[in-house]
Amino acid sequence: MAVFELAGCRVEPGSHQHVRLPAARLYNDAPLDLRIDVFHGVKPGPVLLLSAAIHGDELNGIEICRQIIQRINPLELAGTLIVVPIVNLFGFIQQSRYLPDRRDLNRCFPGSERGALGSRIAHLFNEELVQKASHIVDLHTGAIHRSNLPQIRVDIDNEQALAMAKAFGSPVILNSKERDGSLRALANSLGIPLILYEAGEALRFDDASINSGVVGVINVLKHLKMLKGRRQGRRISPVISSRSTWVRAEKDGLVLRKVELGQTVQPEQVLAHVASPHGDDVDVITSPVPGIIIGCTNIPVANEGEALFNIAQFESDSLEEATDIIDSFTETYE
Repeated sequence: MAVFELAGCRVEPGSHQHVRLPAARLYNDAPLDLRIDVFHGVKPGPVLLLSAAIHGDELNGIEICRQIIQRINPLELAGTLIVVPIVNLFGFIQQSRYLPDRRDLNRCFPGSERGALGSRIAHLFNEELVQKASHIVDLHTGAIHRSNLPQIRVDIDNEQALAMAKAFGSPVILNSKERDGSLRALANSLGIPLILYEAGEALRFDDASINSGVVGVINVLKHLKMLKGRRQGRRISPVISSRSTWVRAEKDGLVLRKVELGQTVQPEQVLAHVASPHGDDVDVITSPVPGIIIGCTNIPVANEGEALFNIAQFESDSLEEATDIIDSFTETYE
C-alpha cells in the first residue's frame, strides 16, 4: 500500500490521521477548517467518502460519523475511509440549513474557485475530497420540522449505487434522480456511485435513525470488501419505490394528524383533518395513492399548499412486503 495524500498530509498504511483543511474565515478572522478523519488501510481497496451536514442543521449524520470514527481500525481496513462529519461549517454554527448568504450548499457543486461563498466551499470539497473518492455515502435528515423515515435515495439505474443502497439495509430505497448543483449530480458526472441516506429531522437526534445509519455504513464497508465479516443487524431486504407523492393542505388551519411515519395507507384513507381554530370548519385530507408515509410535517398548523405527507408508492404486490419490512426494521432499531 502506498501512502495516501490528502490536503498536503501523508497518511501511512494502517494509520488514522486527523486532517484540517482550511475552508473559510469568520468576520473576526477566526479560521474555519474542515475536520477530516482519514483511515488508510493495510490492503488495496476503494476510497469511500462519508460526509454529513452539507445542510448545517442536519445533525443525525454528524453523530453517525462520530460513531464510525470510534469503530474503525485501519489495521483491519482495505482501502481508505475519509470521514467529514461537518461539511457546512457556517450552517452548523448558526444551526441553519443554509450558508450565511442563504444559499444551499447542496446546489453549488461543482463550484468555482472565484464564485460566491457556497461555490468556493463546493469547489474546495470537490477538488480535495470528491476527486479522491471511488464511492460516496452522503448523510441527511428531513428539513426543519419535518421527519423522514430512514430511506436511501439513489438513481436505481446506477447498478453500483443500487448495490450499495441494498447493502446499507434501510427499509425503503427511493428512486430519485439527481438535482442540478447537488453532490449527487457531481458524483454522477464523475462516475462515482453515491447513495444518500435520509432519516429523522433537522436539529434533533433520533436514536433509531442514528443506529441504523451506523449499521448501514458498516454494511457498505463490508459490501465493498473494505471490512471483513457478515453484515450487521437484522438482515433487511429493502423495497424499492419508483416514486413518491407529496400531499398538501388545501386550506389554512390546525393539522390534526391521523397517520404516523412508516404507516401504510390506501387511496381515500384519511391522513389528517385541517380545522379552523375558530369553529367547526374542517377539511379532510385523504391519500391519493396506496403507499407508505416516508415523510411528514411535525408542526400542527399549515397554510394552504403546504406539504404535509410524503408517500412512497409501490407496485400493489409489493406494498404488503414493504409494510412487513418496515415493521421488522422498527422492531430492530426502536
